[in-house]
Amino acid sequence: MVKERARILVVGGGYVGMYTALRLQRRLKRELDRGEVEITVVTPDPYMTYQPFLPEAAAGAISPRHVVVPLRRVLDRCRILIGEATAVDHAKRTATITTLATSEEGRGGQRLSYDELVLAPGSVSRALPVPGLADHGIGFKTLEEAIGLRNHVIEQMDIASSTRDPAIRDAALTFVFVGGGFAGVEALGELEDMARYAARYYHNVQPEDMKWILVEASDRILPEVGEEMGRYTVTELRRRNIDVRLRTRLESCADRVAVLSDGARFPTRTVVWTAGVKPHPVLAASDLPRNGRGRLKCTPELSVDGTTHAWAAGDAAAVPDVTAGEPGRECAPNAQHAVRQAKVLADNIVHTLRGEPLERYEHAYAGSVASLGLHKGVAHVYGRRLKGYPAWFMHRAYHLSRVPTFNRKARVLAEWTLAGLFKREIVSLGSLEHPRAEFELAAGGKPSPDPPHNPKGSS
Repeated sequence: MVKERARILVVGGGYVGMYTALRLQRRLKRELDRGEVEITVVTPDPYMTYQPFLPEAAAGAISPRHVVVPLRRVLDRCRILIGEATAVDHAKRTATITTLATSEEGRGGQRLSYDELVLAPGSVSRALPVPGLADHGIGFKTLEEAIGLRNHVIEQMDIASSTRDPAIRDAALTFVFVGGGFAGVEALGELEDMARYAARYYHNVQPEDMKWILVEASDRILPEVGEEMGRYTVTELRRRNIDVRLRTRLESCADRVAVLSDGARFPTRTVVWTAGVKPHPVLAASDLPRNGRGRLKCTPELSVDGTTHAWAAGDAAAVPDVTAGEPGRECAPNAQHAVRQAKVLADNIVHTLRGEPLERYEHAYAGSVASLGLHKGVAHVYGRRLKGYPAWFMHRAYHLSRVPTFNRKARVLAEWTLAGLFKREIVSLGSLEHPRAEFELAAGGKPSPDPPHNPKGSS
């Protein structure tokens, strides 16, 4: 039994935030009914994005609305605040929150008091000071970025099909992806597959006209699937005429020209940046201890080291890997650990409220799977290596089993089934990114200055 009213604040609505709040509302159902517990979730979006499905959403294999889980429906016993946590003062047990209402009211933010804090804001893209990157780069971390990239790629094919200028055509059909991790390789594989299929409907654009370039600073890609599968992935991508450049960095993309460290120069209208992530800025705006990489120092029980009533997991937390057998090793910041950490974290909060002993987080890494396009993939799971169709099938089966709620599982499975029976959709809806442009022009107003040359398009 909880002896007094406990206010639990969950910062973040991603894997850790949603699964922690979901388990808390199940474990504390009676306490919630009696008003002894209050759970508040602060998140910038009213949904949780299942990020492993972003490449397939970008390729059109899955509808965008089926990649997200609405938090208000799933967390019906929690209070959902759409906003950002900008600072945490754990000594005073308060967090500063900005919402849409605070901006409308002209306030800098509101303070929320809490008794138990779960800090799981996730991570943000790590952008290096590359000239032109802020002006021309495209990220691939959110659903909006994935759909925007799909629209952009199809739009570039439209530009190439309608121009007589060979320089414009060459730049439009050159796609540069920076980063050889899961996000970069899967996005490149799915979009190249989609564009190659779409080319059959353009009378003057052939698959061999397009240049797909993957730039990776290290000497291998997909390190999570092992060295052998990484080499296979490079071979598979190059077999599809994708230019894979290892030990290479993007030096500049100013003036729409990608300049690489090996001296190569590619005029391009598409630079996709997936070269790593960094901890969310709110961690630096807190009084909680962090390690050298900016992540919160945590114990095996997922409490923040050296503090009480503060918990963390996922990308924001440096959690000791007790199964590694060597001191100082940490759990990888990936979805496999995040989902399992959320379960232990929620249980430990319940144990704390009820005065029970805490559990340790122990999970040996099972392996990884990656999709390289339709019917193509690589996997390294429990020591077994798979490639091609079996790995692609395992990728889909695994993530179908992990996507939250039966509703989403059924919808995704139905879409995959229909995609196998009918042709791909190759429509660009770039005007969705500027929905008022058409009316502004009709009403005699000035089109939005961004983008300057095509107010209805995505670039």
